[in-house]
Amino acid sequence: MPSTPPFQFASTEPLDDDQLRAAPLRLPRPSRLREELDAPGPRAARALETLRVQTVGQLLGHLPRARGEARTIADLVEEETSTILVEVRSISSRPVRRRGMRPLVEATVVDQTSSLKVTFFNQPWLVERYRPGTRLMLTGRLGQRSFKVSGHAPTTQQVAGVEQVAQYPASEGISSVQLLALAQEHRDAIADTIEPLPARVRLADELPDRHAALTAVHFPSRERDPVDGRRRLAYDELLLLQLGLLRRRARREQSTRAPQLDGPRELSARWLESGLPFRPTGDQQRAMAAVDADLARDRAMQRLLMGEVGSGKTVVALFALLRAVEQGWQGALMAPTETLAEQHFATIQGLMGADALQIGLLTGSTPGGRRRDLLGKLASGELALIVGTHALIEDAVAFARLGVVVVDEQHRFGVRQRAALDRKAPPGLTPHVLHMTATPIPRTLALVEHGDLDHTALRELPRGRQPIETHVASGEKARERAYERIREELRAGRQAFVVCPLVGESEALQARAATEEFERLRRTEFKDFRVVLMHGQMRPREKQEAMRAFAAGGADVLVATSVIEVGIDVPNATVMLVEDAERYGISQLHQLRGRIGRGEHKSLCLLFGPTDSARLRALAAHGDGFELARIDLVLRREGDIVGVRQHGEVAYRIAILPDDEDLLERAHFRAEQLLQADPELDAPEHALLKDALAEVFGPDAMAPIAA
Repeated sequence: MPSTPPFQFASTEPLDDDQLRAAPLRLPRPSRLREELDAPGPRAARALETLRVQTVGQLLGHLPRARGEARTIADLVEEETSTILVEVRSISSRPVRRRGMRPLVEATVVDQTSSLKVTFFNQPWLVERYRPGTRLMLTGRLGQRSFKVSGHAPTTQQVAGVEQVAQYPASEGISSVQLLALAQEHRDAIADTIEPLPARVRLADELPDRHAALTAVHFPSRERDPVDGRRRLAYDELLLLQLGLLRRRARREQSTRAPQLDGPRELSARWLESGLPFRPTGDQQRAMAAVDADLARDRAMQRLLMGEVGSGKTVVALFALLRAVEQGWQGALMAPTETLAEQHFATIQGLMGADALQIGLLTGSTPGGRRRDLLGKLASGELALIVGTHALIEDAVAFARLGVVVVDEQHRFGVRQRAALDRKAPPGLTPHVLHMTATPIPRTLALVEHGDLDHTALRELPRGRQPIETHVASGEKARERAYERIREELRAGRQAFVVCPLVGESEALQARAATEEFERLRRTEFKDFRVVLMHGQMRPREKQEAMRAFAAGGADVLVATSVIEVGIDVPNATVMLVEDAERYGISQLHQLRGRIGRGEHKSLCLLFGPTDSARLRALAAHGDGFELARIDLVLRREGDIVGVRQHGEVAYRIAILPDDEDLLERAHFRAEQLLQADPELDAPEHALLKDALAEVFGPDAMAPIAA
């Protein structure tokens, strides 16, 4: 099991016998955590709702993300927002001449460096609350006459001596200072929180109790308290996620049966030995062995196949489909777009070689007569293999004996869409499913987002793939040189992609921008060459014609949007220019770049964008998609990596990835160990952990695994 340094808090130091005997007995009352907060005004109430902080318990779970240095009075700069820790020497109120305004409160405060006049607006009650001797944490701006306080000023008697100030995630209507004031007001409620972890787990992983962790984060007394406290709470969050995912996987395995495809390998063996036009890589062979072992069981395969761009995932997918076909079952491959489905259809036909196998293609553009023919042959079992889009899950589509499903770019399909294809299997059975993604996923994210799947990675590229030289470019001189470099490739008989920028979320705007660029380039920079256009707003037939022309060498330059991100294989294309590359994410740019470098010639990718962009520099420096995925994770940190999830999944509020990768590994190990010993978490020592899991995932998550 992964090991990490033990957590240490000042609040966890052992008490001696006299202290233990003198300590009052106080049992937690969790009902207090469900009490609604008394927000300081209607705007603050709306802000708290936005932050999902409406109860005392949610407030204690709303942790500060950083701690800023508090300044001394002597270091204050005029008109610059600052935070100071001071003591009140005197305080009074005076009336304001302006009609309708409350009396102004003025105080004299001091710290170890100087004294200062402070002004509070519209809070006359502070005269009684902040008596001389009260320590305050103030945030505001220094004017010519006084320090004008913004927001509420929390007292600091309980955090005296702390030189850093907690920075809480805030929202318009409530400040970080006001959130700290609320946390201080409800500090005693920390004692009402429930410790979900069994003592055995806390002892094994050297974890402090949850109360100490919450105190350390909100009200630290040591420099490392906030860090260690957050990590203990992050461990809880990660453990619950892993328990939920592993239980979901176990429940699925226990509640479903799949066809046991353990028959002899005849068609698949013949295809691998003589039909496949190249020798599979070592990674492909290992992936096919894992798939074969999955198919031999009567439990449905749920495997995620993730691979480097061009690593040959389709070969593994076709192997899985052929294993079904050679045993009298049907196979289906579902892709998110027509372009990708058509590419898979053509690729599979090419990979089959001399082994003639009837394969169908079903998309939203399939003509009515062809569609009826395909549906009839699928229902009768005459057609054993089908490639398609969402059209495969329509009610009218029925299979005779669906045994294996491959879902490509599985993250583009919703849970219900993937489940709809599962229901196409014969009654009482569910098909084996191979999920594919062309986006390499580091183990950290694989455990987080796909912890209920088996994982297989293809890192090894087929022999003959050429490295892609990547440059970040900016400015007119660089653009002129880029166009000349592209023309050099075109004159040598090669082909080029020009990728237009993302324009918000609007496909129509992107299509218009691509069309304008297409018209400009074919009149100017590439007027001596054949230029074609492809974007998502074109009719399917128009897209097919553009792609076929480019793939067949009938066009020199393809101007396109990100519709070409996956599924395009043109070995003669050796150069790509991406406009406004900073608008794309790292993984998307890596996918786009993967459209070149597929032939025998060296390739060049030109990314136009800020030369100081960390994302673009990473792409220029690295060609390994898994390394780029790791870098992307570091650059994004926790920001929307997991995001707000649908019911039954967790949205992270505490864990930070990849910083907490060691905690994730430890939580995964501990979750496996707990469920192996007590799958239903029915043991008395697991009762509170079981309640916490139900609270996060909903009561359905605790339905018995073996129903």
